[in-house]
Amino acid sequence: MATKFVLNETSYFGKGSREVLPEELQKRGFKKVLVVTDNALVKVGVVGKVTDILEKANIEYTIYDDVKPNPTIANVLGGVEKCKEYGADVIVAVGGGSAIDAAKGVSILMTNPDRTLQSLNGLSNTINKGMPLIALPTTHGTAAEVTINYVITDEEREIKMVCVDPNDIPQLAIIDSELMSTLPKATAAATGMDALTHAVEGYITKGHNVMADMFHMEAIKLIFKYLPAAVNEKDEEAIEMMGLAQYIAGMGFSNVGLGIVHSMAHQLGAVYDTPHGLANAIILPTVMRFNGEVCADRFREILVNIGRPDAVNLNDQDVINTFVWMITELSKSVGITQTVKDTGCKEEDIEMLAEKAMEDPCMPGNPREVTKEDFIRLYKEAM
Repeated sequence: MATKFVLNETSYFGKGSREVLPEELQKRGFKKVLVVTDNALVKVGVVGKVTDILEKANIEYTIYDDVKPNPTIANVLGGVEKCKEYGADVIVAVGGGSAIDAAKGVSILMTNPDRTLQSLNGLSNTINKGMPLIALPTTHGTAAEVTINYVITDEEREIKMVCVDPNDIPQLAIIDSELMSTLPKATAAATGMDALTHAVEGYITKGHNVMADMFHMEAIKLIFKYLPAAVNEKDEEAIEMMGLAQYIAGMGFSNVGLGIVHSMAHQLGAVYDTPHGLANAIILPTVMRFNGEVCADRFREILVNIGRPDAVNLNDQDVINTFVWMITELSKSVGITQTVKDTGCKEEDIEMLAEKAMEDPCMPGNPREVTKEDFIRLYKEAM
């Protein structure tokens, strides 16, 4: 059977790489830019680092900055209206996964006007490629600039829709570490652990393959090496390497899927508005202990590559314990010590969360089969 692998067209990496934006816009013939972002990034001047370049090049633009940390259907529809009113011919997303995901939703609805956002949940069957989209990430976590996925919250149903569509992939990604350098510590930590979750889940998912394994293993190695310095010391090299690590992880998981860390984390975001990276970080150790029963050998391979060559001589249970301990210690080292209870979750909510997790599009990719009762137990353990 053929293995399909989808990547974006062009990417730039490195400090100051956003300077290529005007040239890329001009050679592609774009005239009017809709900048999709969030208000916080506008206020702290991060968006200005991009729009200043557009102004110097005399490129017209307008800003849509109503995107929430967990973007909603309303956020996307507002962006569509702004795009139509302004007559934009290209979208430039500046932000973390929230801004880029919202921009992807706008992109798809602009060229597939017969579709509703609700109809795009799960594997999509859109006909038309999305409106041209250029993504400049400001966090080192989500890899939305290189994936075929976007996640939008349906507030009415309290679910996160995971839309999987090759037509949404940005045609250009610019990974400029200067845009990541002013991240608050908590956000840097959470998004970095989000990247680790992508890499680890991608490495053990049912759909993993040789090419994806290559990306995921390298991302895991880079994250364990550079995340603490990127978060705690704001080390320039570490931030740049984290930007690369999260991108590499995205190249992998976009093509092989994820697992139930995401299934559980999505519900915390949808119901309690928990930041996605934080939710993943909280849940990751608990789920890895659960999954270890069927993928201890994969954990052993990871351990050997992150400084524990002795793992080849450990029994399976010791491998699982060691891997979970290393993940937990990394999370603690960047200041993440919360539990599910800290998100606002109550015992009486857990059955509802489990039911929603059973319907999450990431659930089928988990290496170990899971039931509603398993989800209930896992949420309780993560409390």
